[in-house]
Amino acid sequence: MPELIIAVVLILVVLIVIAKTAVVVPQQSAYVVERLGRFSGTLDAGFHVLVPFVDVIRYKHTLKELAIDIPEQVCITRDNVQVAVDGVLYLKVLNPERASYGISDYRFAIIQLAQTTLRSEVGKIELDRTFEERTTINISVVSELDKATEAWGVKVMRYEIKNITPPADILGAMEKQMRAEREKRATILNSEAIREAAINKAEGEKQMVIKASEANRQQQINEAEGEANAIRTIAEATALGIERVATAIQSAGGRDAVQLRVAEQWIAEFGKMAKVNNTMIVPANLADLSSMMASAMAVMKQTSQPAPPPVR
Repeated sequence: MPELIIAVVLILVVLIVIAKTAVVVPQQSAYVVERLGRFSGTLDAGFHVLVPFVDVIRYKHTLKELAIDIPEQVCITRDNVQVAVDGVLYLKVLNPERASYGISDYRFAIIQLAQTTLRSEVGKIELDRTFEERTTINISVVSELDKATEAWGVKVMRYEIKNITPPADILGAMEKQMRAEREKRATILNSEAIREAAINKAEGEKQMVIKASEANRQQQINEAEGEANAIRTIAEATALGIERVATAIQSAGGRDAVQLRVAEQWIAEFGKMAKVNNTMIVPANLADLSSMMASAMAVMKQTSQPAPPPVR
């Protein structure tokens, strides 16, 4: 019976030893092993057997990318405005040995370093630029953290600012500023629209005046051309009539016809004078109509002869 108890105890001891010495490391994990208090090695994913009572798993690290929340903190901008800023940090363990022995708690150290670096970067810019310079701030924080975490075997992948919260009074002032900017843009657009409308109206009136003047000018040209054509036609008709009268006078019986025509016109005009005027001047030789006709014919004969050549 005592032998059975001893056997059971031995079996239990063996099982406990195997359970303590046989280790299965999960994927994307790394275990740091110490042998008699000194670093012995790093166990990768898989099955491993340790030396009983000699090897001890001291640290366990995950090799996955970790997201660490950076608590909200108050930062002072370059123009002395307090803003509350929080963010999230993404990091990854590259060297488990350095992460175990390079620093006692790399997560706490990185959070503190990220907060101090963020305060320093926000203090370099004004409040109005903090919202548009978020990318620049994130890059600067990652660059500064990389310099410190390299010795810890940790790689900072990226940093993202989640919220930037100014004080309530600053938010109210920014709201008023934004409203004023919108009203300013609306006023400018309205004035530009009125200006464009006035320019278009003036341009239209200018074009209308130009078109009207061109139409008036064309009308005057057309009227002048019409009057010139009419004068030319009348002159040509008058010349043709005179030419035909002269030809008729030179023909047989033409002079008698002229004498008759002159006599008729003289008598008609003399009758008009008698009807219109109470006082009438009577020529001395009124009874001698034949002598008057002879005088008129003499004038016509004289005018019908060609002019003598000019004396040189």
